[in-house]
Amino acid sequence: MDHATSTDPAVQHQLDRLTLLSPGADILGLGRITALLARVGDPHLRLPPVFHVAGTNGKGSTCAFLRAAIEAAGLTAHVYTSPHLVRFNERIRLAGKLIEDAELAPLLEEVLDAGGDIGASFFEVTTAAAFLAFARTPADACIVEVGLGGRLDATNVIPRPAVTGIAQLGIDHQSFLGDTAEAIAAEKAGIAKPGAPLITSDYPDGIAQLIADKAETAGAPIYPAFRRWFWGEAHGRLQYRDEKGALMTSLPALAGPHQLQNLALAIAMLRHQQAIHVPLAALKAAATSARWPARMQPLSPGPLLDLLPPGSTLWLDGGHNPAAAEAVSATLAEVAEARPVHLVLGMLANKDAHGLLAPFAPLARSLRAVPVPGHEHHAPAILAQIARELGIPRAAPAADVSSALSDIARSGEAPVVLILGSLYLAGTVLEANGELPD
Repeated sequence: MDHATSTDPAVQHQLDRLTLLSPGADILGLGRITALLARVGDPHLRLPPVFHVAGTNGKGSTCAFLRAAIEAAGLTAHVYTSPHLVRFNERIRLAGKLIEDAELAPLLEEVLDAGGDIGASFFEVTTAAAFLAFARTPADACIVEVGLGGRLDATNVIPRPAVTGIAQLGIDHQSFLGDTAEAIAAEKAGIAKPGAPLITSDYPDGIAQLIADKAETAGAPIYPAFRRWFWGEAHGRLQYRDEKGALMTSLPALAGPHQLQNLALAIAMLRHQQAIHVPLAALKAAATSARWPARMQPLSPGPLLDLLPPGSTLWLDGGHNPAAAEAVSATLAEVAEARPVHLVLGMLANKDAHGLLAPFAPLARSLRAVPVPGHEHHAPAILAQIARELGIPRAAPAADVSSALSDIARSGEAPVVLILGSLYLAGTVLEANGELPD
C-alpha cells in the first residue's frame, strides 16, 4: 500500500482517513472505482482529451515527454502519475501545476465522504479525486499514467481516450499481472478502446501479435513501432518517421539511451491523435524540456552530495525490476566512463533483487545496502550477500543512505555513485538533499 504524509494538517487528516478506510493493499478491478466515480458525478466522462499510457518501464517518462510537448505548443495539460516521491500532491497536476494543499484537502474529503463505505483502495480514491479535479479545471489535454497493469487498473474507466500508448514491457508485479511476458502484455493491452489509436513500442513477434489481437478485439487501430512508425539515433539526434513524414530532434535531456524510445513513443502518440494540434517545433522542444525526477537524475549540490569528495557525481534512479536495470546500467556505464562506480541499494521485499543487480555486477566496485523507510524491504544484509554472490566486491549493509555515502567517501576518490532500487527510497533521497519535485 502507498504511504503518504503532508505538512498541511487538513490534507493529513484526509490522508489518515484514507489509510483507515482503504483495504490496506493494492486490489485490481473496475467495480469499486466505477461505483465511487458515480457517487461524485462521473467526472471521468467530462475530461479533456485523454492520453492514456501503460507499460512496465518508461510510461512515466513518456508522460513527461507528452506534457513537455503539449506545453511547448502553448497548451495546458492535466497529469496523473504515481507513485509520488515526496509529496502526495505530485500525483495530481492541474493545468501544468501541482495541486495545492488548499484544493487537495477538500477534494479528498469530498471523495471519502461520498464513498467511504465502498472499500476503495488508496489508488482508487486518489484516481477519483484526480478525475474530479480534472473535470472541474479547464485544460487542453489530460495525461493519465496507468497505475498497475492496465485492463483492471482504476484509470481504465476512461471510455474514449484520444490515444493510448504502451511503453517498454517487462516482468514486474507478478502477483497481480502474471509471471510471463505474455500475461503481462495482455494486461497492458487492456487499455485499448474502440476507435482510439493504440501506439506501442517494439516487442518480440509473439508479444506484438498478442497485443494486436487484443487491439482488434477492442476495435482499436494499432500502430506498432518499426511497423507503422520508426525511430533511431543518427549523428547525435533522434530520427523519427511515420506516414506523415520525418522529423529530427535533439537527444533527450533525460539521461540514458532508453529515453529515445520513450520520446519516440510520445511523438508517435501525438502524431496519431486528432484531438489537439501539437506543431513540429513543440515536438522538438519536448526532447530537451522534459523533466522526470528519480529517473537517472543527477543530484544537485546538497546535504547528500556534500557527503562525497569534491568532483564526485551522485545519481538517483527508482528502477526496481530487471528491465529497468538493463537500461540504467547501460546509462551508468556511459556516464561513469573510467571512474569508479559505487552503488547504494534499497528494495521492497516483493522485488527481484538478483535480477536487478545482475546487470550492475560488471560495473560496481562496491555496494551498500540500505532499508526503505516505512515499507517492507529486503534485509540489507541479504542484499549485500546477493551482491557478493554476483561478484560485486565490498558489498555490505548500511544504516541509511547518509551512512552509505559517508562510508564511500572514506575511499578518498571522487567516484560515481548511483542510489537505486525503489521509488520510495528515491523520495527520501530527494527530500534529504533538498530537491522536492515541482
